[in-house]
Amino acid sequence: MHKIEAILQPSKLDTVKDALVEIGVLGITITEARGHGRQKGHTEFYRGREYSVDLLPKVKLEVVVPDDMVEKTIQAIIDAARTGKIGDGKIFVSQISEAIRIRNDERSDTAL
Repeated sequence: MHKIEAILQPSKLDTVKDALVEIGVLGITITEARGHGRQKGHTEFYRGREYSVDLLPKVKLEVVVPDDMVEKTIQAIIDAARTGKIGDGKIFVSQISEAIRIRNDERSDTAL
């Protein structure tokens, strides 16, 4: 099993979620986040005053999938989230040694 974490633009969340459901990913966790990478924020004007926005709104999506679904999941996220512009996000993949469903003690892939 692998955990796939993706940091995305909030406007792409619904598209990515639909793409994951379409390929059979059942469980998704979404967290609102703020941060920046190479874009390093920007400046804006409000009521005539300039201020810096250095932490931009992002969405963190987390899924745990069986080994045979990893590449398919990654490609679905890339295809749905890519705009071709800076700030599209990042994907991180981690190995998961165990998953346990609390309700009935199912383990491994059956717990997903």
